[in-house]
Amino acid sequence: MLKLEHVSKLYTGGKAAVRDFSLDIDQGEFICIIGPSGCGKTTTLKMINRLIEPTKGTVYLNGEDILKKNPIQLRRQIGYVIQQIGLFPHMTIGENIALVPKLLKWPSAKRRKRAEELIDMAHLGTDYLDRYPSELSGGQQQRIGVLRALAADPPLILMDEPFGALDPITRDDLQDEFKKLQQKMGKTIVFVTHDMDEAIKLADRIVIMREGEIVQTGTPDDILRNPENDFVKKFIGEDRMIQTRPSLERVEQIMDEHPVTIRQNRTLSEAVTLMRHRRVDTLLVVDEKKRFIGYVDIENIDQSRGESKYVGEVLQTNIFTVRQDTLLRDTVRRILKQGAKYVPVVDEQDHLTGIVTRASLVDIVYDNIWGADDRVAAEDK
Repeated sequence: MLKLEHVSKLYTGGKAAVRDFSLDIDQGEFICIIGPSGCGKTTTLKMINRLIEPTKGTVYLNGEDILKKNPIQLRRQIGYVIQQIGLFPHMTIGENIALVPKLLKWPSAKRRKRAEELIDMAHLGTDYLDRYPSELSGGQQQRIGVLRALAADPPLILMDEPFGALDPITRDDLQDEFKKLQQKMGKTIVFVTHDMDEAIKLADRIVIMREGEIVQTGTPDDILRNPENDFVKKFIGEDRMIQTRPSLERVEQIMDEHPVTIRQNRTLSEAVTLMRHRRVDTLLVVDEKKRFIGYVDIENIDQSRGESKYVGEVLQTNIFTVRQDTLLRDTVRRILKQGAKYVPVVDEQDHLTGIVTRASLVDIVYDNIWGADDRVAAEDK
C-alpha cells in the first residue's frame, strides 16, 4: 500500500535529517514512528505527502511513485492530522469536516451526509455540525481534526503527534476511540509520536528512529521482549519491558463472562435487591439486545432516593470499555492510571461479553512487579 525505498533527506552541507529509510506498509496497518526529538520522524512523515521533498529514494503509494504525481492532488488523497488541529475559526464544524470533499467538488448534499456520518462515529450529535470551533473543548476539536482527515475517505492518513497537547484522560479516551475507528474503517495510518506508551497501545508495528535512521522495527511485543540494543532498552524504559506472563496476553483470557446486569426499565428497588443478592455495589446496564449502555451503582441510587424510580433515570455512561482481543498490558495500565474498579468488555457491536475487575488483575500485577524478585530469591536459597 505504501512503500518507502531508501529515502533520504539531506540539507546544505550534507547533513542528513533522514538517511536510507526503507519500510513496506500494508493496507490497514497502523505504524507508529517514534524516537527522540530531532531524529527525523516528522521529516519522514512529511516526505510521504511531499510537504518536504525527498533528496534521494522513492516513495510509492499504491504502486505509484509520488514524485510523478501532482503534489496538490496527492495531498487531497491523503488525510493529515497535526497537533495544532488547524480548524478554520470562521467555518462551522460541518464546513471544516467537509473541506476536502468541497475542494474535490462533491455536491453539498453529499458533503453534509458525510459530515453527519462522521460526527456520529465520533459520538457527537449532528447539532455540533452547526457550531464553531471556539464552542468546542480541546478534545472535541481534536476529534474534528481527525474527522476532517477521514472526510474524503482517503486510504492513507498521516498523523503528527495529534493527541500530544491534550490532558492524559482526554488523550486516553481519544486513543481508544481512534483505534476502534481505524479498525472499523480499515485505514492505513502512519503516526508520529514521542510517547512510547502511546505507540505500544496503538501500533501494529513500531519504527524506532535515531539520528535520521531506523534502529528497530517490530510489533510492540517484539520490541518489548527483544530490544535491539542499549539505546532501544533505554528509550523503552525498564518499567515497560516488564511483561505479563506469556500465557496471559488478551483480555478474553481473564475476563469474567458473567457480569451482573440489569435493564434500564427496571426499578431502583429491583436494582438494590439484585445488588444485595449478588453481593455487588454496581450493575452494568444493557438493552434488550444485550448492548452495553452504562452502569448504575449504589452511590448514585442513594443520591437519587425519592427523586427517581427507574434505573434509566440514574444511568451513568461515562465509562471506558475494552474489546476481548485488547492486550492486557493496555487494560492494566488504564485501570491503574484512572483508578477504575472494573472495565466492561464489549464486542464490535457493543454487546456486553464480560468484565475485567481489579481483583482479576492482582496476580498479573504481582508477577510483573515482584515475580522476578521472588524467582531470584528462590534460586538463591
